Amino acid sequence: MHTRYIGGPHGSPVGAVGLGCMGMSYAYDPAGRDDTTSTAVLHRALDLGVTLVDTADVYGPHTNEELVGRALADRRDRAFLATKVGFVTGETRLRRDGRPAHIRAAVDASLRRLRTDHLDLYQLHRVDPEVPLEESWGALADTVRAGKVRLLGLSDVSAEQVRRAAREHPVAAVQAELSLWTRDATTDLLPFTAREGITLIAYAPLGRGFLAGRFDTADDVPDGDYRRHNPRFTEDNFAANLRLLDGVRTVARRRGLTPAQTALAWVLSRGPHVVPVPGTKNPAYLDDNAAAADVRLDDDDLALLDALPAAAGARQ
Repeated sequence: MHTRYIGGPHGSPVGAVGLGCMGMSYAYDPAGRDDTTSTAVLHRALDLGVTLVDTADVYGPHTNEELVGRALADRRDRAFLATKVGFVTGETRLRRDGRPAHIRAAVDASLRRLRTDHLDLYQLHRVDPEVPLEESWGALADTVRAGKVRLLGLSDVSAEQVRRAAREHPVAAVQAELSLWTRDATTDLLPFTAREGITLIAYAPLGRGFLAGRFDTADDVPDGDYRRHNPRFTEDNFAANLRLLDGVRTVARRRGLTPAQTALAWVLSRGPHVVPVPGTKNPAYLDDNAAAADVRLDDDDLALLDALPAAAGARQ
């Protein structure tokens, strides 16, 4: 697998395609959870050179970190392990918690669940509007000084928020949703991170499975799956968004690729500092996604994909 870097061209090397672990135990198709198969996917990922393994303490909550920790217990040194802090479960929904006291307790809990003595990347999942960013980021910087964490990142933030954090401690990576149906980051965050030598970790690079052609109709989304309530998967928007998928399939057929490989290759083409983390708990899909690292789209392919219409419906 081709190598990209977390934290700039002289940072930590990772496979050009990473692995998002959320769906193995949270949000997507709860009836399809299978920890044995997910463990096999994690092991296979490392064999393929997919070394960036991304999770969060809130996925489950906690069960996803526990799964990853068990799976990597005897091969921790082969993975670049990333997790997140900043969400807690409330009575009815998630709420943000960026208090330093919470971060200090959460990092130790994540280390226990992940069965490791350090995190390669620790990320603020969301900025807490009730806590100054500098306070949250200062607590994260303390985890680096304590030797518990190597690099720090943020998720779903603006360029200005990244600038504020960087004044306190270097920002190695920023997570943002980036795919052919969510291109907001290309306007500001993508060029900003490129200039600053910050890695952009692209989550949901397959449009939550839509751009891979996983679903033919909105009714194909499993019961209990988060996507049942996502505006882009509702019946009218789903039908409109098939125009996007048709364009992806056109390029895929022309190049002898799968739709997933085509969509991921587009994300990879946004810059050498971009590392997508498609999620899967299916070994065949993992192989498909990893192979996208070798795809180079030509100018005609990129022109067709760039011209595709914006997705219908809010992203979440």
